[in-house]
Amino acid sequence: MANTSETFSKGLDGVIAAQTRLSDVRGDAGELIYAGYDINELAGKVTFEEVIHLLHWNHLPNRKELAELRATLAAERELPKGVVDLLRLVPRDTPPMDIIRTAVSATGCFDPQRDDSSYDDLRRKAMRLIAQIPMITAYFHRIRQGKKLLPPDPNLGEAANFLLMIDGEPPPQEKVSTMDLCYILHADHGMNASTFSARVTMSTLSDMYSAITSAIGTLKGPLHGGANEGVIKMLKEIGSLEKVEAFVEECLLQKKKIMGIGHRVYKTLDPRAPHLKRMAQLLSLKLGEPKWIQMSDRIAEIMLLKKNLHANVDFYSATVYYSLGIPTDLFTPIFAIARTAGWTAHLLEQVADNRLIRPQSLYIGPVGLKVKPIEER
Repeated sequence: MANTSETFSKGLDGVIAAQTRLSDVRGDAGELIYAGYDINELAGKVTFEEVIHLLHWNHLPNRKELAELRATLAAERELPKGVVDLLRLVPRDTPPMDIIRTAVSATGCFDPQRDDSSYDDLRRKAMRLIAQIPMITAYFHRIRQGKKLLPPDPNLGEAANFLLMIDGEPPPQEKVSTMDLCYILHADHGMNASTFSARVTMSTLSDMYSAITSAIGTLKGPLHGGANEGVIKMLKEIGSLEKVEAFVEECLLQKKKIMGIGHRVYKTLDPRAPHLKRMAQLLSLKLGEPKWIQMSDRIAEIMLLKKNLHANVDFYSATVYYSLGIPTDLFTPIFAIARTAGWTAHLLEQVADNRLIRPQSLYIGPVGLKVKPIEER
């Protein structure tokens, strides 16, 4: 066995795999930076489209630049007929994340410039994916409900158009603002698992569609983006505030994970969580259904007291989405919609100074074995 144990890091914990200007997750301080701006500076002050511009062009846009970006995204929303046909053909009980993964891959087949790998064309593909993943999500949701597909509204921003697509009616501004803020909070997050998988794929000089397909497949897992679906399922399983303490105690006794609690990087409070908690509280007051946020707060209190673990972004986003009337299995797709802004920016950054990502492994198996004749095995 090679003596390389000093370089071994399970799960690549603490290993720096790339330099990036896009975002910085400061786990010890509980800070998240997008291209120089603290997330608390951006949240509530800019729109998702402005964050897209920040991540892709390294500065917040002026009015002209913002109008141009919005027009570009609106022009790229229409899905190829072949992709829409695919959405109609797949079983209606297919999990939406599976649909998005498959449809994004299929979308690449209908791109007339699919073999063009110039930087400008990669940028075009990035904008197309940012615009079309919400359409894929919304169209499949309407198809599985047996509802008519609606044309996108070029006058609406990304959050408003997505809500129009899934609800079938113009969304109220409060709902748009809430969704837009959720998009901003999920837009990028350092070298997370899905971003890493996307960059690994792109580092082979594969294409943009393949890399985003890799990212979506990675995000789907319950230890990554799928955690927000797990939170609301957990709350429903508990059922009421009075049952929270017993549920948590049993989970701790059985060493079961409490969904939405703790984070691989943050050693203190996830800076995105307070924004989502405030939204959850406001929505609960407005809807007159406070038990979800009350249960969430109690779980967070117990876990902080007993395990010194804080709530993460998934913990409160689940309550926000549920309060907005969004189906549970669309929670992770919304995460994917927002994170496509960051994924695509990372892919452009990767190809600008590319090196194949190819880590080593530490072999721990036997050596020197001899082959026995098959009759003696």
